[in-house]
Amino acid sequence: SVLGSIACGIIGTLVTVNRMSSLAGSIAHASFGGLGLAYLIGFNPLAGATGFAVASAIGITAVTSRRRIKTDTAMAAMWATGMAAGLVFIKLSGTYSADLMSWLFGSLLAVSVSDIAYAAALDVVILLVITGMYKEFLSVSYDQEFSLLQGVPTNLIRGLFLVLTALTAVLLMKITGLIMVIAMLSIPAAIAEMYTGSLWKMMILATILAAVFNLGGLFLAWILDLPPGAVIILLAALVYVACPSIERIRSGTA
Repeated sequence: SVLGSIACGIIGTLVTVNRMSSLAGSIAHASFGGLGLAYLIGFNPLAGATGFAVASAIGITAVTSRRRIKTDTAMAAMWATGMAAGLVFIKLSGTYSADLMSWLFGSLLAVSVSDIAYAAALDVVILLVITGMYKEFLSVSYDQEFSLLQGVPTNLIRGLFLVLTALTAVLLMKITGLIMVIAMLSIPAAIAEMYTGSLWKMMILATILAAVFNLGGLFLAWILDLPPGAVIILLAALVYVACPSIERIRSGTA
């Protein structure tokens, strides 16, 4: 949960400031095709989901880089194609295992040692890329056309962003499930955006909030005997809804 929160806070902030929350959902659903293929052929589902997720991210970058196809159209196409392919592969494989359900709805109990290693490695990669190219990500996130005029390789930055989003979406699928990846990437960052306008401060606050939601949701799920992924999202949504009211109360008493 903590390792996932680091990736979620940093990448979720970029997703939020670029107003591309549906991107995470399209990539996550596209990766379902990789899950289905993994069950059909008989290899590691994490590898299958990651492969399809990264391929969809690269595909979206390629078809939208010359602006021939709009980003939202490409995302919708990847979303539908991945889900359709996954359903066909799963039907052909004749399987409907509990492990597959953990990908769809999340299950922290199903997280393996290799998943934890994946999360740790992803966090290291994200931290290295973002800290090393922070100014470029900041520039492209807030003014892409000006960045292009200044010689910033916007297509490269955008491609890196989409690939990191793909890898993060696959990681979060193990925690909250494919269906709720969008919420986990967008809600902590959206709350953080209410309290700071600085990109790096948003990343830090979103990471802390994601950790609180993950650990708090896990504890509540254990107490109430409910699915952890669903409880994590409901807790995050409750805080998100409450924040504007808290701000109005604070401003009224100031």
